[in-house]
Amino acid sequence: MDLIISVLGLLTLSLEGIRCQGVYAPPTVRIVHSGHACNVEEERHTERVYTIREGETLELTCLVTGHPRPQIRWTKTAGSVSDRFQDSSVFNDTLHISKIQRHQGGRYYCKAENGLGSPAIKSIRVDVYYLDDPVVTVHQSIGEAKEQFYYERTVFLRCVANSNPPVRYSWHRGRDVLSQGSDKGVEIYEPFFTQLQGETKILKLKNLRPQDYANYSCIASVRNVCGISDRNVVFKLTNRTASPSIKLLVEDPIVVNPGQTVSLVCITTGGEPSPTLSWVSSSDSLPEKSVVKGGTLTLPGITSDDAGVYSCVASNNVGNPAKKSTTIVVRALKKGRFWITPDPYHNDDNIQIGREVKISCQVEATPPEELTFGWLKNGRALRSSERMVITQTDPDISPGTTNLDIIDLKFTDFGTYTCVAALKGGGIPEISIDVNISSTTVPPSLSVPRGKSPLVVREGDTVELECLVSGKPKPIILWSRADKEAPMPDGSMQSESYDGVLRIVNVSREMTGSYRCQTSQFNGFNVKPREAVVELIVQYPPSVEPVSLELRQGLGRSVSMNCRVLRAHPSRVLRYEWRLGNRLLHAGHFDQSDETEYTVKSLTREGWGEYTCDVINEAGAGRCTFLVTGKAFPPEFYYDTYSPLWQNRPRVYSFKLQWTQMNPNTVDRIVAYRLGIRQTGLQRWWEQEIPVEGTITKGELITHNLTELIKPEAYEVRLTPITRFGEGDSTIRTITYSAPVNPHLREFHCSFEEEPICMFTQDKNDDFDWTRHSAATRDTKYTPNTGPSDDRRGSKQGFYMYIETSRPRKEGDVARLVSPFFNVAPKNPYGMANPPAYCFGFFFHMYGKHIGTLNAFLRQKGHAAPEAPAWSLSGNQGDRWKQAKVSIHPTASFQVVLEGIRGPGIEGDIAIDDVTLEEGECRDLPPINRISSAPPSSAHIWSLSVTLAMTFLWGRR
Repeated sequence: MDLIISVLGLLTLSLEGIRCQGVYAPPTVRIVHSGHACNVEEERHTERVYTIREGETLELTCLVTGHPRPQIRWTKTAGSVSDRFQDSSVFNDTLHISKIQRHQGGRYYCKAENGLGSPAIKSIRVDVYYLDDPVVTVHQSIGEAKEQFYYERTVFLRCVANSNPPVRYSWHRGRDVLSQGSDKGVEIYEPFFTQLQGETKILKLKNLRPQDYANYSCIASVRNVCGISDRNVVFKLTNRTASPSIKLLVEDPIVVNPGQTVSLVCITTGGEPSPTLSWVSSSDSLPEKSVVKGGTLTLPGITSDDAGVYSCVASNNVGNPAKKSTTIVVRALKKGRFWITPDPYHNDDNIQIGREVKISCQVEATPPEELTFGWLKNGRALRSSERMVITQTDPDISPGTTNLDIIDLKFTDFGTYTCVAALKGGGIPEISIDVNISSTTVPPSLSVPRGKSPLVVREGDTVELECLVSGKPKPIILWSRADKEAPMPDGSMQSESYDGVLRIVNVSREMTGSYRCQTSQFNGFNVKPREAVVELIVQYPPSVEPVSLELRQGLGRSVSMNCRVLRAHPSRVLRYEWRLGNRLLHAGHFDQSDETEYTVKSLTREGWGEYTCDVINEAGAGRCTFLVTGKAFPPEFYYDTYSPLWQNRPRVYSFKLQWTQMNPNTVDRIVAYRLGIRQTGLQRWWEQEIPVEGTITKGELITHNLTELIKPEAYEVRLTPITRFGEGDSTIRTITYSAPVNPHLREFHCSFEEEPICMFTQDKNDDFDWTRHSAATRDTKYTPNTGPSDDRRGSKQGFYMYIETSRPRKEGDVARLVSPFFNVAPKNPYGMANPPAYCFGFFFHMYGKHIGTLNAFLRQKGHAAPEAPAWSLSGNQGDRWKQAKVSIHPTASFQVVLEGIRGPGIEGDIAIDDVTLEEGECRDLPPINRISSAPPSSAHIWSLSVTLAMTFLWGRR
């Protein structure tokens, strides 16, 4: 029903145009903060510093003015210099970081720009406070280190804790506090190479005495800043205290076959306190499949990727950690290759009878010292002889290589020679390489087939570059760029081909150039490489600009469109075609110019539409597209309206909607606006057309009053300009309700619907804070059986204030909410014989078996704090909102204070809503009223102070 009433009210909206040319303004910006700040220093060395505890929520809001509405961008520097919100910027007015971490500290900038003047920039430095647990390490003086700390030894206890701000340390022996000079056998100092603030952290025990064997506590403190409590660590020093020592129960190196399970066992052989064992590897991290249990590291199903150095590290914070390492070697054979070398003493690449020929075979082996080679001829074992010399190259010169030298080649030597590589330990398959030596064994030759160079293709095609290779055995062909040092299409500098063909899919214009094909010495002759070059020419359609452009113009005016060629191949014989839809308008050829223009001298309705200009060469066409339209530009909502919201009835409010029109003279005259409005969360739009009389000028501010809006609901408003062309671009904004604070009204009302909460503040001397809340945003982990399920008016979206009594709150904890100052001036300038009366009212919700107490105090400027509340109530009042009223009689500027006291348990949430302050004594007192002062004669309520009014209005902006 409320929605129907509000919609009917909207049909009575009024329109007024304010002829104003000064509305457009460059941006201004300021940063306000909420969230969980410990402290905010507004000016410190000319900068604002926001201090927050690690793990809390950072919330910074960028408040801007300016028209059109400025675009907001958050960026960050300092702290982690490269940390810019994961390489991006935040474009919201509010920057929200949950559970902030120390690396997220630094300077945050809010930049606002709207195209007028220079961008507005403000910054705030965020200082993240934290304190890690301290760590105590023990060291013996140099030259006196033994396995244990005996008498007459000097010992240093060093305490270190990461923190911000700098930490202060204190030392205790047992329950006694240690300080410089308190014990002749103890010195406390800080090493000269540190520059940390605060107390010292090194405890020196000179010539250990029996009483020095005790429990030592190091307490690290940041003075409870941000509520960070002190951290401490205890170290027990005895005559058995010793640095760690360990032993590995494995060989070094460990050689295994792939697939085996390897267990590395590490045991401690000394150390007090008992050392902690850990494993690390040379690859920075242990394999994912590894299992660590105590001092044993197990690697199941080991592979070559798991090979490396593994180290066992023992630490007990005494002396230096102990470290022992072993190397795991995983057996492997791979990459078998061969090459044939003709007689090096003759300048001939061919194999000839009576001359020498050498066959080389190379294999990558792990471990290389286990590699063995064998040679076969036609399947039968071959032994080294005077004519068949088998050698193995020095591993330092050419690892994993064996050679077979055939001296004085004969016809009987022709056949198939096989090189067999194996590892001595077994378990790894052998690698066999066959090489055929015969009268047909000839060195390679390389050529490009006729008609295959140059190759002319179109961009996007698939092309095959081909080199013909002959010879026996046929070698691998290596492809690379011949014209420049550049990678191949697959990203590598060199590509292998077994058939001499290089296939390129989706060829691009950048691939134009020369490609070299070259024989490889592997799997072929070890002779000077043969090579050839293939030229590739990639043709592509013209690149043009603009690719797409919208032109807005009114009827009867001229429109010019220009299409320019950026590049094309081939660049000759370019022609163009202008079209409107499918209708050809104009065609021609380019001469010396690289652009073409088409002009519509007088735009008609038939002239609106999509114009295209196709620029054509042999490879295809590039297209410029122009959308010529009479569509009006979007309205620009004005967000800097002074006091846009007002209310004249209890359940509804009104809003002054203002906007300007972007580029109103570019298209035909705007004849009307279509206004759409809907309640947030609903689907249906209610629309109304607003006629416009006369011509709108640039910068003219238009005002439209929205009435009958239901409190405290928010609304979406959509505004669309209309011309002879039809509807233009729409703009949408959201309107939210907030209780107005106006110094000229005769009453004060606050329903906490906006974050400034009507200038209420949290008392700095209480135990915890009141929380602004709504049922729609309530955490699913809230405590059941206490607290309201909606605001005082029954809205899930409405806000209220409440005290959260869950842990860590304890019985008796107090939270105070303090109103702004209200000025009181007497009617009689010579005194205040009859102080004025005001009715202070509010709604409360006190439901739960652990409800404590709700108090209301009157606090007057220049007066002592009141001992007794003006109103008080305790205990469970049921699951419903109730009203309280109390008459107050201040004699000076005053504040009202609402105090919530936590009861004996977690089911004790107390809530308040709709706080009011009205002129005169309270009437129609609710039956629940508990304490009220006596009613004197009525008087006038004075307005809020000018400072309060201006501050609130600025905050609203």
